[in-house]
Amino acid sequence: MEANQNKLKILLSKVPEVTIFFWVIKILCTTVGETFADFLNFSLGFGLTLTTIIMGIAFLIVLFLQFRATKYVPSIYWLTVVLISVFGTLVTDNLTDSMGVPLELSTVVFSVLLGLTFLFWYLSEKTLSIHSIYTRKREVFYWFTILFTFALGTAVGDLYSEQLGLGYLNTGITVVIIIACVFSAWKFLRLDGVLAFWIAYILTRPLGASLGDYLSQPKINGGLGLGTTVTSVIFLIAILAIIIFLAVTKIDTTAKSETAETNQANGSKKNVLTQTIVVLCIFLAVGIGGYIWRSNNIASQTDSPQATLAGQLTDFVKTESDMLKHVNSNDFTSAKKDADNLEHQWDTAEPKLRKIDSTTWTQIDGTFDDVLAAVRSSNPDASKCKSALNNSLSVLNGANKVASQTNSPKTTVGGKSQTDSPQNKLAGQLTDFVKIESDMLKYVNSNDFTSAKKGADDLEHQWDISEPKLRKIDGTTWTQIDGTLDVVLAAVRSSNPDASKCKSALNNSLSVLNGANK
Repeated sequence: MEANQNKLKILLSKVPEVTIFFWVIKILCTTVGETFADFLNFSLGFGLTLTTIIMGIAFLIVLFLQFRATKYVPSIYWLTVVLISVFGTLVTDNLTDSMGVPLELSTVVFSVLLGLTFLFWYLSEKTLSIHSIYTRKREVFYWFTILFTFALGTAVGDLYSEQLGLGYLNTGITVVIIIACVFSAWKFLRLDGVLAFWIAYILTRPLGASLGDYLSQPKINGGLGLGTTVTSVIFLIAILAIIIFLAVTKIDTTAKSETAETNQANGSKKNVLTQTIVVLCIFLAVGIGGYIWRSNNIASQTDSPQATLAGQLTDFVKTESDMLKHVNSNDFTSAKKDADNLEHQWDTAEPKLRKIDSTTWTQIDGTFDDVLAAVRSSNPDASKCKSALNNSLSVLNGANKVASQTNSPKTTVGGKSQTDSPQNKLAGQLTDFVKIESDMLKYVNSNDFTSAKKGADDLEHQWDISEPKLRKIDGTTWTQIDGTLDVVLAAVRSSNPDASKCKSALNNSLSVLNGANK
């Protein structure tokens, strides 16, 4: 009877046996989670929010199929892992990029959630072994654990590789070393197998992400430049090949008897608890110590203590201004190269700038994500690119302007400090353009597109006449405004004008104009 029960448990096991193929495909899934999310977000231009919604729905559908299955089915199980890796990554990315939650806080929160999941799982089931996943309750605990490991791995990986400037490759190498130490402890120092498994499972997330970023990122960013599309395709093909191999050979469906594992766990419960406490202390000491060391190192590299990013963003303004010029001339090849350069410079400067003002850094980072997604789209929309760039430039210039005023060359006349130029910005020079666009907006609101188009002609004429003077005063702001005006003219002069697009373009342009004119 007992033998039959054990056989039933084996047949109903919902997860694979832990073999070398398990770890290979787990890392591949993790890598795809990183690159495929970037592919949807940037290459297809879906943006972070839409990508999250799409992948969230796909994940829930496949998870439903996984729960419906009565045994381990390689295709369903590993597709669930792929999608949960993407979704877990996006959860952390949304918290960081969209909501401005610091990675330190995300790391702590997901660590606590993961710890509580393990605690409740063990208190309820008296085991954390994945060989025991044959009841609905255990499967729920299992997938919550997997979700939190991916979210935590993303937060930790991004914290060290990006925010603390360790880099993708160095982060990956560090994780490999830690996993090797865990394996050695399990092999030679009798570290508990279940404990070792979950440590390795968590660590493969930043390892796979680092591998994905290293392969997909442009060479200027320190990667191999394969791109997210090629990297995702390569790894998806590899995953598919392994899944087919596993489905045919069934070498990962032979589970161990849970009874033996449970008896072993009961016999060494105190020892496992001691090991867990020791491992947690080691990871806390190394993690916190590494964080403090890198933070102090970054702080020491800052030229002078300051509370704002003023004067630190000029290079990014220039890069985005060049991108806008290329977009305006429909040279998207050059614009995409500028996007690579922008991302590289921003990632390189992240540790320093984020340390100075993390709130403003997060705000700018969000606008950069929109720019990269628009420009890197497989079929870039010029109006979307211009809108994203103008919005980003507005934020950048706003954060950088204090230094522009402070660093302007000055002369002394009659004991008063003055700038060399009688006008060092466009304030007060743009009133006529504000009036023209305001009138155009009134016409659009009343669906009088004939008058709106006449206003567009007048706007373009006056802007062209004023270009030499205004551009000389402030070339950066002029370029920014010029981009918004291009969007306005394109929307209003369309053969079949869309009122909502016209209003959006005009409101955006007026916002930029008023900001520069006040």
